[in-house]
Amino acid sequence: MNGRQAAIRRTTKETDITLTLNLDGGGNGGIDTGVQFFDHMLGIFARHGLFDLDVACRGDLGVDAHHSVEDIGICLGMALDEALGDKSGLVRFAHAYFPMDEALARVVVDLSGRPFLHYDVEVQRERVGELDSELVEEFWRAVSIHGRLNLHIELLHGRNAHHIFEAVFKAAARALSGATRTDPRVQGVPSTKGVL
Repeated sequence: MNGRQAAIRRTTKETDITLTLNLDGGGNGGIDTGVQFFDHMLGIFARHGLFDLDVACRGDLGVDAHHSVEDIGICLGMALDEALGDKSGLVRFAHAYFPMDEALARVVVDLSGRPFLHYDVEVQRERVGELDSELVEEFWRAVSIHGRLNLHIELLHGRNAHHIFEAVFKAAARALSGATRTDPRVQGVPSTKGVL
């Protein structure tokens, strides 16, 4: 694909996923994972990050949503990494706070090339819609590993699980949107090593 875009196709015995990402989009796209609440979260991510994102997944939902959610995270991470190219001129670092009623989330990102996830989000509900709450962490871990990024996700406060996850996805969208921007003042790769 041209520009800061990527198309990923990943097929295993558990999932069949097609994902396209445009970092310089307008927040558009279509999401169909078979897990409605997760569709909602990915749609929020695209909209508030101003990413064009299309995701189609056929997964073994008869088992549960684990493989679909994790594998979509793998594909999104791969797409982020591919769309960033050589990372020349990249802002690289960003953070965002996002309130959703009583919930407040903070996400900090470094597109360092060194995968790491710190996830400190506790919810009282085991499931929101068809999505097991514990799978949200698995999704972001897969994004961080396959996107080769350092990601810190923290819930500062909140009670309602829907509000908490919405705040997390919106904060992640804004942080990644900021970090993936380019700055004409940045010459080459934003690292003293000369490589990310």
